[in-house]
Order: sequence, then C-alpha cells, then structure tokens
Amino acid sequence: MRLIETGAVPEAALPVEGFRAHLRIGTGFAEAGLQDAALAGFLRAAIAAIEGRTGKVLLARGFVLEVGRWRDTRRLALPVAPLRVVTAFEIVDAQGAAVAVAPERWQAVMDDQRPHLLPVAAGWPGIPQGGTSRIGFEAGYGAHWSEIPADLAQAVMMLAAHYHEYRHDTALGPGCMPFGVTALTERFRALRLSAGGGA
Repeated sequence: MRLIETGAVPEAALPVEGFRAHLRIGTGFAEAGLQDAALAGFLRAAIAAIEGRTGKVLLARGFVLEVGRWRDTRRLALPVAPLRVVTAFEIVDAQGAAVAVAPERWQAVMDDQRPHLLPVAAGWPGIPQGGTSRIGFEAGYGAHWSEIPADLAQAVMMLAAHYHEYRHDTALGPGCMPFGVTALTERFRALRLSAGGGA
C-alpha cells in the first residue's frame, strides 16, 4: 500500500499573520515580511507533524492510495481522515493501462475517524499480476484555516513556535513534542482496535 499526496497546501492558506502575532513579532517595519518564508516553513513542518501524529489532514488536498492486493475482502480503510470525496477508483495493469471501477461497485463511508470503502454485491474487482488498485480522494477539514478544529489549530501554532524557538538546537530528539501539543492532539488519534489492517 502506498499513499501519495497529489496536492500541496497553498501558501495563501497558511496562517502566517496569525503565527507572527502568536510569536509577538512586530509589524509595520520595512523588513516585517522578510521572515514570512521562514514562518511558513515552520507552519508546514508543524502541520506535517500534527497530521502524522493524528492521521487527520488539516488543510484539504488530494491523495492517491495505491493497493497491490486486497488484504480485506470486506473493506478498504483509507489511511487519513476526514474524507471529503472519492475522485477516482481504477484498476491499473502491469503496463499502466487503467480501467475505472464503476461507482455502483463500491460505497464510501465518510467516517471522521476511520473512513473506508465497502464493496457492493460482487466484492472487489480483481487486481492483475503486477498491477494495482488506485483510489484518488480528497481529505481534510477544509480549504481555509478557520475550518480546522480549534484545538488542532492551536497545537500547530504551539508546535511551530517550538520549532521557531529551537531552530538552532540540534540536540532535540526526533520524537520531541511539547506536552501541550500532545494533550491537544490526543483525542484526534485513531485507536488501533486490532492487529489486522483494512488495506
């Protein structure tokens, strides 16, 4: 299984002004905008970390899930949430030729924690040797920062500020995350109920 991100978060969607205010960086000076690229970088890093921790996509964008074989004949779990829309479902052979799977053959379950697809009637279509199933979809809370749950938005600000504060410190471990961030994100983490996967 492979998840490919097909759309990037647009620069305009990042709350750079709000982050500058969060850091209490002054405005109105000639060089005020010189830090914007760096601030946007800290925000992108924090968004990626929060999304990785929770499995929730904050700002809506496109993804493609490639599956080489069906592990579960009853459902196909999508690895990120919340699901907004499934844009494509196709079977691709070893030569790269794609055939669309009719919408009547599957159903999308728009679960905020565990979105998934269900086969209808005849089950999943066969995947040829060396081929894949390719599902295109859009996930995320919305296109604008204001659509993100307040606690996740606050967690991003806190983590981005942490990255900013310790930007020159190379001694921090890879798992370092402030307690306030973990507390704000904990309820969004998906619980693993079994060892089996749906994809």
